[in-house]
This record gives sequence, C-alpha cells and structure tokens, in this order.
Amino acid sequence: MNMQIKLAITDDHLLVISGLKAMLAPYPHISVVYESNMAATLLKALDAVHPDVLLLDIQMPEINGVELCKQVHKIHPQVKILAFTNFMESHYVKQMLRNGATGYLLKNTDQQTLIHAIEQVNAGEQFLDSTLKTALLHEMITGQKQTGYDIILTRREKEILQLIANEHSNQEIAEMLYISLRTVETHRLNLTQKLGVKNTAGLVKAAMRRGLID
Repeated sequence: MNMQIKLAITDDHLLVISGLKAMLAPYPHISVVYESNMAATLLKALDAVHPDVLLLDIQMPEINGVELCKQVHKIHPQVKILAFTNFMESHYVKQMLRNGATGYLLKNTDQQTLIHAIEQVNAGEQFLDSTLKTALLHEMITGQKQTGYDIILTRREKEILQLIANEHSNQEIAEMLYISLRTVETHRLNLTQKLGVKNTAGLVKAAMRRGLID
C-alpha cells in the first residue's frame, strides 16, 4: 500500500494546475491539499495545510521562484520542494537545489514520471528530470553548457531587460515597476546568468543579438 502524500501546488497558470490535478486523479495516495497561482499567500498557507511535498513553479509573477524556494525551505524545512518548470538552464537547477529543493521536474513530463518524482521527493530522495541529468553530465565532463534550447525569460525579466537597455539604473527600475531594489538586482543577476554574460554591456549586446529587446 502506497504512503499517503499531501501535495501543495503553486503555479502561475491555473490551466497547468487543472492539468496536474487531472493527472493525479487516478492516484488516491496523493491528495492536493493546497493550490494557488499566487505566491504571496503560500507561506501563510503552508502553516495551515502542512503538505509533504510542494510542487513549485519557478516563473511566478510576484516573486522569483528561486528566492521563494529559499524562503519556504527556511521557514518550512520539513516540506519537500519539487521544482516544476520549463527552464532547462543548468544554473536554475543548481540554484534551486542550493536553495532547498529536493527535485527538479520539467513541465513536459508524462504522468508516470510526475508520480515517480513526487513519491521519490517525498521519500527524501533527490529527483532530477532525465533530460537534465544528461545536460548536467555533459557540462561536468566537457565544461560546456548544452545550448539546444532557447533562452526563456519571464514577463518581469523582459520588462527589466528593456529598461536596462534604455539605460535606467536599478533604483530607477525599482521605482518604475513598484518593486524593491533587491528584486531588481535578483532579476538582473538571473538575466546575466541566462544570457551567459558578465556585465551590462554584454547583457544588452546579447539581448539585441537574440532579438529580446527593441
């Protein structure tokens, strides 16, 4: 008999949440005790519902999912975090694992892999999507990142990237978007890592080359 698993889902698309619940429906040992497309209420909700596993989207509108993972792990270390995302970049995998995630699953997963990932993470074992294992192994052996995928930016990252290209400072961007300076700095760091550059000039040059800014 399978152990009962209480699952919380946080994803910025309600359609994704509905799809996940449909995939989980045939498995009564996994019960969804919390679902939301808003990150703001997550920490408070975890106090009330006490899930075993949190399926966490990295691309959330109000807060960077990598930072949210860190907060959840700090306040609720007993909750096993399974990142659920389209982001294949190795730096995201490494950041999420450093910030307390136990697993990393891509959104193009099939039903059996989803169930296996939840069960494995719940058991305290690390789970990595097989596609990512191959990419990370390649990077470890060759020292080179695989580049067979497009750069994926969140809506907020696109806004900030355009403002950086328009020569606005971090403080100005924070004031224009009504977000904290630290949030801008985090997004800026993520952008440099995604585009593989070291400074603002390289960031703008790489963004223009890829057609990410006007």
